[in-house]
Amino acid sequence: MPTTAQIDIVKSTIPVLRQHGETLTRHFYARLFEHHPEVRHYFNPAHQRSGGQQRALAGAILAYAQHIDDPAALADAIEVIAQKHASLTIQPEHYPIVGEHLLASIREVLGDAATDEVLDAWAAAYGELARVFIERERTIYAEQREHQGWAGFKPFTIVRRERESDNIVSLYLVPADGSEPPAHLPGQYVSIRVQDADGHTAMRNYSLSNAPGAAAYRISVKREVGDGEAPGGDVSNRIHDDLAQGDRIELSPPCGAFTLELPESADKPLVFIAGGIGATPLVSMAHAALHASPSQPVIFIQAVRHGGLRPFTRELETLASRHPNFSLHVCLSEPGEADGAGDSGIKRGELEPADLERWIGGWGATYYFCGPLPMMSRVDRMLETRGVAAGDRRYECFGPAQPLAA
Repeated sequence: MPTTAQIDIVKSTIPVLRQHGETLTRHFYARLFEHHPEVRHYFNPAHQRSGGQQRALAGAILAYAQHIDDPAALADAIEVIAQKHASLTIQPEHYPIVGEHLLASIREVLGDAATDEVLDAWAAAYGELARVFIERERTIYAEQREHQGWAGFKPFTIVRRERESDNIVSLYLVPADGSEPPAHLPGQYVSIRVQDADGHTAMRNYSLSNAPGAAAYRISVKREVGDGEAPGGDVSNRIHDDLAQGDRIELSPPCGAFTLELPESADKPLVFIAGGIGATPLVSMAHAALHASPSQPVIFIQAVRHGGLRPFTRELETLASRHPNFSLHVCLSEPGEADGAGDSGIKRGELEPADLERWIGGWGATYYFCGPLPMMSRVDRMLETRGVAAGDRRYECFGPAQPLAA
């Protein structure tokens, strides 16, 4: 545990972290990968190229410094990170490696400002944070073995492929040993482990997009297309182009803190707002909510550019036809000529506050939303303006966690 004096020293570095945090984390990752190239496969290179991983780590370090004397304020963030670590099978021996290069980066980036006292204080602070993560992850692994039957990676067989849209394909996966996949919590994800195009091990997180308790896990993967500045996604393109029915991949058990909590009152609506591939955890939640209650209002709002990019069309329309308490609304921001023609359930345009007023009205509701960061930021501002409490605005970032507010 850091001493009171060390806590004060860590808090005194907050202005420096605000100014130089991303410089520090960029240096840290470069140093880490240079000295320990074997850990690269724990990280998505696209997030490294975009700077999202560096920004997320800089934000996490700053938040820890700000709340080092109030650990309860960090509980939710720690749980999100611990779940992600468990999905990637991070082990206690990884933490000293990270600590070594984080402290070295503080010394090398901050120069004379990184006194021995500052380095000692951050060493103590990092040691305490590592202890918290190691203990929580140890518990998660034990729970996985007890309730899900395995921890770490396990072979699964692709038993079915299904195209969901122009850029999304679903894989249905069952354990290769013939066992049944344990039911996941709606909203959870799995990590898959495959070989990338260069033959290197790669791990990626994908939400489980089907109903909990189904005979197979379903992941739905968007093809990440490259542009002039960045190449396409190694793993997503391999899934789209190479993986077929009968092939095997490895999965770690379902993880994640973004899971459905049913309101105590069956009169309180659940509203799901999905942007593109962000529909994946929300479809699973919608299935679970409808299974739990035949009367609780469930409102599903799907926002995509055009109909060709809309996933789960038939599945969601079937839910709407079978469940009187389920309503479906679709917003197409760049519709084609035929999109939504004569269909009152489709809006040709972006989601706007007036749409929420028309579809939800004055009901107090719990909102779950997921999609690209700009879309989620916009939705969050709309909900805040509507007076929706922070506890009823629940979201998940795909990739490194980032704040919605600028």
